[in-house]
Amino acid sequence: MTVQVSDEVADALASSRAVVALESTIFSHLGLPSPANAEALERCTAAVRAAGAVPAITAVIDGVARVGLDPGEHRRILGPARKAAERDVPVAVAQRWEVGATTVSASVALAARAGVAVFATGGIGGVHRGVELTGDVSADLDAIASHPVVTVCAGAKAFLDLARTLEHLETAGVPVLGYRTDHFPAFYVRSSRLPVPHRVESADEAAAVFTSRLRPDGGVLVAVPIPEADELDPDALQAALDGALADAAAEGVVGAAVTPFVLGRIATATEGRSVPANLALAEHNAAVAGAIAVALAARR
Repeated sequence: MTVQVSDEVADALASSRAVVALESTIFSHLGLPSPANAEALERCTAAVRAAGAVPAITAVIDGVARVGLDPGEHRRILGPARKAAERDVPVAVAQRWEVGATTVSASVALAARAGVAVFATGGIGGVHRGVELTGDVSADLDAIASHPVVTVCAGAKAFLDLARTLEHLETAGVPVLGYRTDHFPAFYVRSSRLPVPHRVESADEAAAVFTSRLRPDGGVLVAVPIPEADELDPDALQAALDGALADAAAEGVVGAAVTPFVLGRIATATEGRSVPANLALAEHNAAVAGAIAVALAARR
């Protein structure tokens, strides 16, 4: 499958300059509500550029897999879209989807295909609660393990089984690095109280781990806590999570539909405070990813 790379991203890659891939789901109506999705797009791309890197938004536009969009094309991903995970990208291309908003798994795969080594997102998917009954494990984990990309995130979505998510990553051989933290972040909360296998203090240290990995086709996960000032109250969030998960079970919400359902309920329960928190963590992750991309470029 051919991946179309924007001129700016292609020029940066050709000259070994830093590039950071960004998913498009968070910027679409499937991610943050309007106008927060447009604000997220502006803040994340600005954070990548401020770090000295080039942002490369991934998406499927008019049946073409893209890595890097021109500013005039941003409006295409801010509106209605169909969610495209890695498994869906060839379908989106073959059926010429008008707009396919790429998830973590699709973005990591497209970034690797284009030669982009760093990717920033909000939170990754993981092992769902009740996996022993449903077998529900996000494709994000396999993509992170299977492609040579550094994924920078604020941990995994807090409503997932975070302990099993970390165990799954260990089994898949993915180095999990806590960025200036000893504990795995839980998206809106700085700490899940679950220890990370390894801690790094700088972007250069994270870049050094990536260049030293034993599996050249595998990735690295860098977990970055949400900025302290933007963290939600852990107790209030847990209460909101418990209620949302109970409602999801009662209404028969399963699979990919769980994420938007739970996030919507959390936004309501927190009286909208989850949206600014989401913006802050996404922007912060983009800035850290930009610094790691710059460090990787320097090592080349």
